[in-house]
Amino acid sequence: MRIGLTRIGIAAMFCGMTLAVTLPSLAHDPFASLKMSRLPAGSMAVPFELTSLDGTRVKLSDLAGKVVLVNFWATWCGPCKEEMPSLARLQKQFDPAQFVLLTVTTDLQRQGIAQFLSHLGVTLPVLFDEDQEVSRSFMVRGLPTTIVIGRDGTLLGRAVGPRVWDGPEAVAMIRQAMEQAK
Repeated sequence: MRIGLTRIGIAAMFCGMTLAVTLPSLAHDPFASLKMSRLPAGSMAVPFELTSLDGTRVKLSDLAGKVVLVNFWATWCGPCKEEMPSLARLQKQFDPAQFVLLTVTTDLQRQGIAQFLSHLGVTLPVLFDEDQEVSRSFMVRGLPTTIVIGRDGTLLGRAVGPRVWDGPEAVAMIRQAMEQAK
């Protein structure tokens, strides 16, 4: 009987040690915590230039050296509406010299978008992808889709579906991205 219990005890201890080694590595990967797909190492963001709601031209190349979070959305997308306030709160947590949040829409009704944002009580930069070229280049198939681009222009992660962007996992993910290419 003692031998059986000892074997069980050793097996349980081994399993516990395995979990202790495995789980912290998952807990320290904020991309995994957010259920974001990692993109192949070295994948570069396709350069783009789009016009914002206020008429400003925004070029991805002008944002080099910053972590960029690009969120693809539409006014008719319920989950997009749900995550917009958390995106606005996330944006406020970081220095704009190091982090930029952009939202991209294929909606064409500028007045409707302004009203939509006003109704939600959020201020976010909205870029118009009128010909859907940028959406296609980032392989957007569902909304919302969010892409994280590193300081050096590499694609770091992709999330399809809504997330709580101002939660601790998302903040940790942005911080980790900011540290990667210093």
